[in-house]
Amino acid sequence: MDSMTSKEMKEISTMPVGRNRAQNVQSPRTSAGGCPPFSIVLLFLFAGILLSSCAISYKFNGASIDYEKTKTIQIDPFPIRSSYVWAPMQSIFNNKLTDLYAQQTKLKQVKRGGDLVVAGEITGFDQYNKGVSADGYSSQVQLKMTVNVRFTNNKNHKEDFERQFSATTEYDATQQLMAVQEELVTQMTKDITEQIFNATVANW
Repeated sequence: MDSMTSKEMKEISTMPVGRNRAQNVQSPRTSAGGCPPFSIVLLFLFAGILLSSCAISYKFNGASIDYEKTKTIQIDPFPIRSSYVWAPMQSIFNNKLTDLYAQQTKLKQVKRGGDLVVAGEITGFDQYNKGVSADGYSSQVQLKMTVNVRFTNNKNHKEDFERQFSATTEYDATQQLMAVQEELVTQMTKDITEQIFNATVANW
């Protein structure tokens, strides 16, 4: 120390203390490369998930319903008004329709005064020759089921409508209709009731 000149001592005393150390210490607010720390990323990710879950709070298995306003639904039995009548078709259709709303929504089903009202009738149950075999006879028969629906939304009458929904299926002409009728009606009923459901509460 005694051998240092006064000029060298002055240069040492004026050197910035801890300068190099400060340059190597990163800000606690950022990680390497200027990115936010992992904990902050997780926080934003959690917030995004929370907001998304809030956005679909009024959706239930595909239905888009404001349950604060709409709480009940009235589903009137659909009678058969077609020229051809197969009696079990009425109960198959009505049961499937009521079950669909019960399983896919939280709406309470009531006999009268519903916030939503679904009514109508089965208007068509027809069969047509579809394909022709090599011998000139029909090889396939097409079966068509048609349902007329009147929908009333007592919370928003702009959504009211009356519309027809239909479904078709086919069976081999060598079969008797009575042998396949229940299976085919069940298939068409599933198709039509899903169409009605989508048109009334799913807004698709």
